[in-house]
Amino acid sequence: MTEKKSTATAVAPEAAVLVGIITEKQNERLSREYLDELAFLTETAGVTTQKIFTQKLSSAHPKTYIGAGKILEVKAYADEHDVNTVIFDDELSPSQLFNLEKQLERKVLDRTSLILDIFAMRARTAYAKTQVELAQYQYLLPRLKRMWTHLERQRGGIGMRGPGESQIETDRRIILDRISRLKAQLKKIDRQMVSQRSNRSGLVRVALVGYTNVGKSTIMNLLSKSDVFAEHKLFATLDTTVRKVVFDNLPFLLSDTVGFIRKLPTQLVESFKSTLDEVREADILMHVVDISHSNFEDQMRVVQQTLTDIGAGEKPVYLVFNKIDAYTFVEKDADDLTPRTDKNIPLEEYMGSWMAKKNAPCIFISAVNKTNIDKLRRDVYRMVAEVQAGRYPFDNFLW
Repeated sequence: MTEKKSTATAVAPEAAVLVGIITEKQNERLSREYLDELAFLTETAGVTTQKIFTQKLSSAHPKTYIGAGKILEVKAYADEHDVNTVIFDDELSPSQLFNLEKQLERKVLDRTSLILDIFAMRARTAYAKTQVELAQYQYLLPRLKRMWTHLERQRGGIGMRGPGESQIETDRRIILDRISRLKAQLKKIDRQMVSQRSNRSGLVRVALVGYTNVGKSTIMNLLSKSDVFAEHKLFATLDTTVRKVVFDNLPFLLSDTVGFIRKLPTQLVESFKSTLDEVREADILMHVVDISHSNFEDQMRVVQQTLTDIGAGEKPVYLVFNKIDAYTFVEKDADDLTPRTDKNIPLEEYMGSWMAKKNAPCIFISAVNKTNIDKLRRDVYRMVAEVQAGRYPFDNFLW
C-alpha cells in the first residue's frame, strides 16, 4: 500500500494598505511619521503593509475621511492586488466607517481598532485582558449598527480579535450590561491593587515611563536583574511589572509600565487607569527616550502631555536617552542651506545641550551594550536616597 504524503499549505500573511491625510495641522513630514508608525503597528499585529496612500485635504472628509477620487484609487489598487484590509491613520466615526466599507467593499480599520487588536493579542494576565475587553466594548458600542450590517461576512483576522461575533450579535442592552460588569470587575481588582500598593508604601517608588518600544523593559531587566519580556515591537509590555531593587543596601520599588503612543485611544487610557496609577503614585519618573528615533523629541512631547493628562506632570523626572549605539549622524554638505534635522545633529551636541539644562537631569546610555549603566545606577541611587532622606530625615544610615 502506498503511503499518502500529507502536504501542509502555508497560510499567507494578511496584507493591508494604509491611508492617511496631509493637512495644515499635519504636514507631509508629520503625516509620513504617523504612517511609518502605523506601518509598525500593522507589522506588530502580524500584517504586511502593501502600499501607503496619502491625500492633501484642508481637513478630513466628515463622511468618508478621504475624497471620492482617492477612495476609487484605493479600491482599484486593493482589487488589483487582492488586498482585503484598509487601515486609516485616525479614529473613524461610525458613519465614516460604514461609508468606507460600503464603497471599498472590504474590511476597514482605523488606528484605534488596530491598537485595540494589538492589546488584545498582547494581554497576558486576567487583569490586562479585562482592561482590553472593556476598551473593545466601549469602542464597539457606538458602532453596533455598522457591525450588525456586516455580520454575514463572519470575518476573522486583524481587528476581529476580542469579543467576537457572538457578542457583536447581541443587542445594545446586553453589551451595556457587559460593560457594567467589566467595570465592576476592574473596580474590585483596583481595590486589591490599592491595598497591595499601600502595603509597600514605605519604599520609594521609581516608575519607568516613555514612548512604546524605547527600551524600558530592557532597562528594567538591567537594574532589577529580572526577566521582564522585551521585544522590538510596539506594546511588548502591557502589565505593570514591579520589582524590589536594592542598591548598596538601599531598597526601592521599580515599575515598568505600558508605553505611550500618539493618538492613544481614550478607551484604553480609561481602561488602564489602575495600570497608570503606578505612574501617578511614583516618587520618581525615569522617562526613557529612544534617541536613535528620527523624531524622538515629538515622542517626548507625547509622553509629557500624557503624563500631564493623567495627573503626573509635576513628578520629578530623570531623562534616560537610550539606544545611543543606534544613533546615526548624517553630516550636511557645506553648500546645503536646508534646515538641520534630527539626523544631521551630532550626538555630542545633543548631549551637551540636554546636560546644560539644570532642570532636566539626564543620562545617555545603551541598554543593549550596557554603556553608562554604572552611572545610571549611581544616579538612581542618589535620587532614591534623597527622597528617602526627605521622608525619614533621621535615618542617617543612608548617607
